[in-house]
Amino acid sequence: MAVVSPADRAPKQDRSRATRQRLLEAAVSCLAERGWAGSTVSMVAERAGVSRGAAQHHFPTREDLFTAAVEYVAEQRSQALRELPVQNRGAVVHALVGLYTGPLFRAALHLWVAAADEPQLHARVSELEARVGRESHRIAVELLGADERRPGVRETVQGLLDMARGLGLANLLTDDAARRERVVGQWAVIVERALD
Repeated sequence: MAVVSPADRAPKQDRSRATRQRLLEAAVSCLAERGWAGSTVSMVAERAGVSRGAAQHHFPTREDLFTAAVEYVAEQRSQALRELPVQNRGAVVHALVGLYTGPLFRAALHLWVAAADEPQLHARVSELEARVGRESHRIAVELLGADERRPGVRETVQGLLDMARGLGLANLLTDDAARRERVVGQWAVIVERALD
């Protein structure tokens, strides 16, 4: 029997991580482009350049794959928020809205819609989104330098995130960038006044 050294295991683990990463990225793009109903494990595997068996090795069920994809999206969104440079509040407001109007949010939104009608997804997606919501709020508070001990500040930050989510939803149907820019500009003014 051949002995596998730690050095031999590392490349295999690296390949496994790379395969998993490709599958998650492919699942996100499938969800964003085709929605839940139009996305399959076979399609994701093909897009990731792996066999269906390899996909099922990493994610035994369709629900496992797409829930992991949305968790990946959530981690990417949180990471993007954490990496925003500390700037003026107006720039932070614009950056927060940008995260909710891009492809990562679009993929998550498709899974939300599916979870409303798919009992096997509902609990998983609800728990995940509650966690993501708390993390997004915490990061927004930090970036905005908001003091939530002051009356109305917590609600202002949450209102900003809710508004950003709504703009992301509207962006699914039409690109209304000009109107969105005016709305976001006004919200930046409101947030600045509320937090001063």
